Amino acid sequence: MSGHKDYGFLGIEQRKAILAYFSSFVRKLPVSYITFVYRRSQFEGPARLMERTGRDISSAMVKHLGFFQSFDDVKVYYDNGQDIVKQALDRSVGKVLSKGVVRRRKTSMTDYRLEQVADYLCTIELALAKYETKDDGETYNKFFGGIGSFKRNWLKQARSKRI
Repeated sequence: MSGHKDYGFLGIEQRKAILAYFSSFVRKLPVSYITFVYRRSQFEGPARLMERTGRDISSAMVKHLGFFQSFDDVKVYYDNGQDIVKQALDRSVGKVLSKGVVRRRKTSMTDYRLEQVADYLCTIELALAKYETKDDGETYNKFFGGIGSFKRNWLKQARSKRI
């Protein structure tokens, strides 16, 4: 969306079209997701935030344990962008699932489509959080329109994939 790196030479209309195509791709995939939104300012420090994040991940995994146990392998792909998230994932997944079925991989966004799908879904959820706090900025408005248009189109499509 922001036009960095390989997308720097594309205009906003071209980037919007690519995002719309990617959204269509996501709509057809057999994926499910859950997200958590936190504000760092609401926690006493990074340790408390990591504790809460880990607890929420563990609770969601336990709630949907049958889903996770239906797979022979569970692969955790994370780009190690935020250490708090990495540690919370490692602890939670290791606690809830058998260590023998979990494989961890450090990845980059360009290596795996599924990671790009996860990034897209997180972007949609972050956009909602930004719209709700009126911190949406010009980029979200350019790509998604106002909050009504965003909810009717982008959020509705993404939320149909939620666990």
